Amino acid sequence: MSSLAWKLNRLRVMGVAEVSHRIATTLAQRLQAAGVGLAHAPPPPRLERLGKGWVQQLPANPAPWIAAAERVLAGKFDVFADQAVQLGFPPDWNRDPRTGRQAPLSFGKLLDYRDEAVVGDVKCLWEPNRHGSLSDLAMAYAISRDARYANGIRALLESWFEQCPYPLGANWSSALEAALRLVSWHYTWHLLGGVASVLFDGEDGRRFRDRWLASVYQHCHFVAGHFSRHSSANNHLFGELTGLYVAASTWPCWPESGRWARQSRAELEAQALLQNHADGVNCEQAIYYQFSVADEMLLNVLVASANGQPFSPAFLGRLEKMIEFIAAMSNVAGEVPMIGDADDALLACWDREAGFNPYRSLLATGAVMFRRADFKRKAGRFDAKSAWLLGPEGRAVWERLDAARAPAEQSRHFPDGGYSIFGRSLGHADEVRIVADAGPLGYLGIAAHGHADALSFTLSLGGAMVLVDPGTYAYHTHKKWRDYFRGTSAHNTVRVDGLDQSEPGGNFLWLRKARARCEAWQPGPDRDYWAGSHDGYTRLADPLTHRRTLDFDKLSAVLVVEDVLECRGEHDVEWFWHVDPRWTVRVVAGGVECRRGAQVIRIAMEAAGPPSLLRASDEPPGGWIAWRFEEKVAATTVVWRGRIRGTTRRRTTFDLSGGLVP
Repeated sequence: MSSLAWKLNRLRVMGVAEVSHRIATTLAQRLQAAGVGLAHAPPPPRLERLGKGWVQQLPANPAPWIAAAERVLAGKFDVFADQAVQLGFPPDWNRDPRTGRQAPLSFGKLLDYRDEAVVGDVKCLWEPNRHGSLSDLAMAYAISRDARYANGIRALLESWFEQCPYPLGANWSSALEAALRLVSWHYTWHLLGGVASVLFDGEDGRRFRDRWLASVYQHCHFVAGHFSRHSSANNHLFGELTGLYVAASTWPCWPESGRWARQSRAELEAQALLQNHADGVNCEQAIYYQFSVADEMLLNVLVASANGQPFSPAFLGRLEKMIEFIAAMSNVAGEVPMIGDADDALLACWDREAGFNPYRSLLATGAVMFRRADFKRKAGRFDAKSAWLLGPEGRAVWERLDAARAPAEQSRHFPDGGYSIFGRSLGHADEVRIVADAGPLGYLGIAAHGHADALSFTLSLGGAMVLVDPGTYAYHTHKKWRDYFRGTSAHNTVRVDGLDQSEPGGNFLWLRKARARCEAWQPGPDRDYWAGSHDGYTRLADPLTHRRTLDFDKLSAVLVVEDVLECRGEHDVEWFWHVDPRWTVRVVAGGVECRRGAQVIRIAMEAAGPPSLLRASDEPPGGWIAWRFEEKVAATTVVWRGRIRGTTRRRTTFDLSGGLVP
């Protein structure tokens, strides 16, 4: 979609207030391009009032962090699914490493970063510019005190200052990217030793320090002047506020610092409650953004506590609820459904040990912060990230928590977020875990990171995922695949007349949103029953309402899914079941058989012929899963198709009894 078409579609979902705001913002940006309203040369920084650091403990096994730093010094950077990409040392900060396209050094806020012809894949360009590589070098320096790592940080920063002058280029086009860079600089500054770092020794060192602080000032001014508002006031705003608060607390060096800290802190308190439901579900309806926002909240808590200004009980209570939701969504193996968008972003790679799981890590830290033995049981171990953040005192709290005495895990319903978790033996090796979705499409007018997944559900047995949400894959590029992965056919639900339940209008925009609701939630000792509906297809010339029930018999381990399609006319209907690629799928008499070692699951649909199996299909798109951003791998999608006339019921039976192998 062209930039003009995207803007026109976005105008369709904006109110008068947002349109007025955007007009005023555009005028202000054009004035800034002429030099009006930019950050002035900052006064000399007041270094006697610098914020306190909070990193507590170094890892017992330093090898993974040293190896990561050596890769950076060798010019190898991680860019999403591409590990150790050779970009040079220092890299070309304005070149997209995926396409090789060089972004122009025009005024950043007027640069159309969505246009691939101008900047390439901007997500890939931005990723190294978040400066996680500086954090990698700083961690290795804190562990080893090897001056090569500190000098590498200086070389990267000086090259960035030269190549990315304020306010020009793609790296000055997004307030969120500037804010996340400030977070990386915060980690780097403290791990280097703060103002006492050897990098700042002598006259040359002081010049470097002052240049770095001048860029911090420019970043703070830029973020504070370009907050995401109205329909974009989602996780972007929360990240921008986090970056400004962390920076203003770390470097309270200028007359504006107090105002920046007060404003960002007050808005963080408010946004924590606005962007996250009272039941703990993040309003974006995207599980990775649930993690990302919770991780930012955790960072804010640590920075505020280190500087004697703790956040409110309401803020902390909402964070605890968010971690509680992640615990409920996690199966016994620690996997969570990949609901909604995800870009795999981390504030820093605190844990480089094999098997790092960001959700379990957050549960481990949450277990200590909130003294929750049930979080400890789901986390499994006190990981390296938690050790870095919480130190020996945190580990001591962890050891005192008795996970064996935590309450048994129960079925859960989250009424605000619209998710229901049920099954049998939850939290045990033989669990059956079903996650059903009757929640909103997403947050605010554009619902940017939501997927058209109403009445979809995921299924896992004993920690082995069976029915999956295939994930995200792409954001700004690969339009065909962006549309597919967030569309209805990429979820375990029903598509009507080849249309998505909600009407897309751009990569991060939905023009018409399906409204889903849970109509019944009846968990019991022998049977769980769930019912939901959505109105996404009532927009058709012959309106159609989709209702679905899930009826799980715990004794026989049989799940019956009944879909009711209420309509008068004729429609083409498709049922999609996305199977984790670790299972082998084949069509057999009466349906489909899924095998994984000794485990066998059978799927059958009444009044239907044999299904088709899609695997790594380009046309029609299907048979893929994206465990990581910008990387998709082959999986199997089971598809039943049919034409209906008038209100129709169809039952699909999942016999799970052969999958419950001890």
